[in-house]
Amino acid sequence: MLKQIGLLVAGLFGLINLACAEMVAPDALIRNTVQEVLAIVKQDKDIQAGNQKKILALVDAKVLPHFDFERMTRLAVGKPWRSATAEQKQALISEFRAMLVRTYTRAFTVYRDQSVEVKPFNMAVDASEATVKTIIKKQGVQPVSVDYQLSKTTEGWKAFDISIEGVSMVGSYRGSFASEVQQGGIDGLIKTLADKNSGSASLADQSSVKK
Repeated sequence: MLKQIGLLVAGLFGLINLACAEMVAPDALIRNTVQEVLAIVKQDKDIQAGNQKKILALVDAKVLPHFDFERMTRLAVGKPWRSATAEQKQALISEFRAMLVRTYTRAFTVYRDQSVEVKPFNMAVDASEATVKTIIKKQGVQPVSVDYQLSKTTEGWKAFDISIEGVSMVGSYRGSFASEVQQGGIDGLIKTLADKNSGSASLADQSSVKK
């Protein structure tokens, strides 16, 4: 019996060590995701033509799993997040996620042979947060710096903010979100986000029909 328990414990530790060993480093995660997504876009004529259904499927499968939407929403909402109910928090996360989906789908519709360089990266072994710096390049156009802030979770490294040319996405939203909360409370912010997402979805559907 003791031998069986010992083997069980050893097996559990083996699984834990295997899981840790398989956690992809933040820079490798960004590099692999970018390369995979760009390769799909380059090969798929429908995506290049702006097929919303295919773009949404690509974003949902390859991009969104690497974001910590709960933390992103909490940081963007700021202090009012503390007083929000569980239902309001879930609604905020859902609408914030939908907003980012729309942002990414628009980005894919203007994709034209860009390349992404992941800059050299160093990180302490015990680090729980990291910043991965990248540069988006396109011939004849000024390069654009895009930095990803990531944190280590039980599900691997996940991004909780993106900075474009030094401007934090989460920080940018925090100001407008604060104004919305001041005017209409948390429910007012949720409604504003929902209305914008609904409007963006309608425009995307109309664009798909025209194409």
